[in-house]
Amino acid sequence: MSGDLFVVVSTLAKLVVVFAILLGIAPLLIWVERRQSAMIQDRIGPTRAGVKLFGREIRLFGLLHPVADAVKFFFKEDFIPPNADKLLHSLAPLIAVFPAFATFAVVPFGDVLHLDYLWDTLTPDTMAQMAPRHELVERGSSVALQVATLNVGVLYVFGIAGTGILGAAIAGASSDNKYSLLGGLRAASQMVSYEVALVLSIVGAFLVYGSVRLEDMVAWQKGHVWGIFVQPVGFLLFLTAAIAEQKRVPFDLPEGESEIVGGYFTEYSGMKFGLFFTGEFIEVIVHAALIATLFFGGYHLPFLDAGGFVIGGWRLGLPHLVVVLLQLVTFVAKIGFFIWFQMMLRWSLPRFRYDQVMKLGWKVLLPIALVNLLVTGIIVLAIDKVQ
Repeated sequence: MSGDLFVVVSTLAKLVVVFAILLGIAPLLIWVERRQSAMIQDRIGPTRAGVKLFGREIRLFGLLHPVADAVKFFFKEDFIPPNADKLLHSLAPLIAVFPAFATFAVVPFGDVLHLDYLWDTLTPDTMAQMAPRHELVERGSSVALQVATLNVGVLYVFGIAGTGILGAAIAGASSDNKYSLLGGLRAASQMVSYEVALVLSIVGAFLVYGSVRLEDMVAWQKGHVWGIFVQPVGFLLFLTAAIAEQKRVPFDLPEGESEIVGGYFTEYSGMKFGLFFTGEFIEVIVHAALIATLFFGGYHLPFLDAGGFVIGGWRLGLPHLVVVLLQLVTFVAKIGFFIWFQMMLRWSLPRFRYDQVMKLGWKVLLPIALVNLLVTGIIVLAIDKVQ
């Protein structure tokens, strides 16, 4: 297979696999959040849905609840208000969910998989002779475990994620409902406000890592120290702004049931509502992946290099395929932890007032992000002069 054809085929395969995994995990997270909330609040949780097989009822710990929800979404009436803009009303869920999928394209979930060395133990000399990561895939024998390696890197993430604002705003404006309009306005203003803090929170990381490529950021952390130790303030800012971008508790003002019924998706039902719901959980996954990548070494496992485990002078050589699988498991575990953490916050904090949300974004997070950027720049310049 030629190099160009290999790149196209491998990219399409990775795209399909990542899309299928995200689409499959989102319903599972619905069950996870229900179970976790039940444990926190000392309730039973989802256990009722089940099927009868050979005269016995099988409930599978409530895992059939997401399946039942999906079936209901498919068969519920697709209601559109008579005076709504039918085209925009139908496009809004797609616009809202697309960025959640697209932003994961540049997230590296593993190192390069060398097809010619699957069962070999790679040595430092072998790795030194190989081309850089973004050039290896052109040879037709290596696969970068990342859907797309773009020069703009994380800037692509923010560029695509910004379009999600349009989905919520269009949904509210096209529904011919005052509650929906108010929810759309809240969503747009909140997401624009926290987008500023979200971007500024990691500019300091750009200065430290010296690149906007996510794969280069992971490589820097592998060779030095995880980002949480050099940008702790940036991590806290990014985590807070990311949760606000997801519009989840305590930042769920655009859909506050006690105030505006259901916000911008009040007039949505069936699979259109399901797309909004799915998109929210995919955003949780993507933000967890970005937190792990930017501040916790991505797929990097301490003491694990390309050839196996190295602790001091002791080395345990491992086949290349085993090393890659361990990296994948490490990355998934980090994502799982930050998903769990975000859900803990979801069921631990009360909802803010809307004025409090806006003040937090503009009067607290933004100034702290600017100060963090200034201090980081001064320290980086001082280190460069010393060297």
